[in-house]
Amino acid sequence: MKKIALIIMTCLLFNCKSNAQETTTKETFEVTKTEAEWKAELSATEYSVLRKAGTERPFSSALNKQYDKGTYSCVACDTPLFKSEDKFDSGTGWPSFDKEIKGNVAFSTDYDLGYARTEEHCATCGGHLGHVFTDGPKQTTGKRHCINGVTLKFTPSDE
Repeated sequence: MKKIALIIMTCLLFNCKSNAQETTTKETFEVTKTEAEWKAELSATEYSVLRKAGTERPFSSALNKQYDKGTYSCVACDTPLFKSEDKFDSGTGWPSFDKEIKGNVAFSTDYDLGYARTEEHCATCGGHLGHVFTDGPKQTTGKRHCINGVTLKFTPSDE
């Protein structure tokens, strides 16, 4: 009887679906370059964040307090990632958005701090953008896309 219970528990343990399994990771991207090419095209800080999953200092990005109408794109490949109407002041020191432009941001799970976090990447070039958390505005999506400003390029709208 104990063996049957142990087998059932083992099956349940390995067949449960976690949130980490719902994230997607792309192995290849539309824009691919060698590390030397990325280093030549990006600033040292951009390279550190986008290609090595670094983090910029909080409150260091001019985009943190940018609230004009427009679009935030990947600085490495120009893919539109976020819209200004989805930006909010989270008080964290990094540009924050409550939703991404669907299909242009890819997600994976990182355990760099010893626990699971949902990491965000540009879906076109694979550049590390930041992380998404569930402590965003409750009246919208409840999500906070905490993005390194150095990974973004802002283009104002014509309006």
